[in-house]
Amino acid sequence: MLEATNELGNVALQAGGTLTNPSAAAALAVGLAALGAGYAERGIGSAAVGAMAEDDDLFVNGLILTVLPETIVILALVVVFIV
Repeated sequence: MLEATNELGNVALQAGGTLTNPSAAAALAVGLAALGAGYAERGIGSAAVGAMAEDDDLFVNGLILTVLPETIVILALVVVFIV
């Protein structure tokens, strides 16, 4: 995951942009937050599906835990509107 971050920074710098631009910083924040949320949901989703396969009563818990990492992306979008 760190390699992807370095690659993203290199692409931005090679394109003639700077990472001190507020719009670029906001885009990077949202992109990295979405990447982190997807990475978290990968493990949570598979565990939630496994738990629901054994006990149907765990559907609500699995749904809440699966959606929880998406709040990170929503908070990153707040940064875009502030900047």
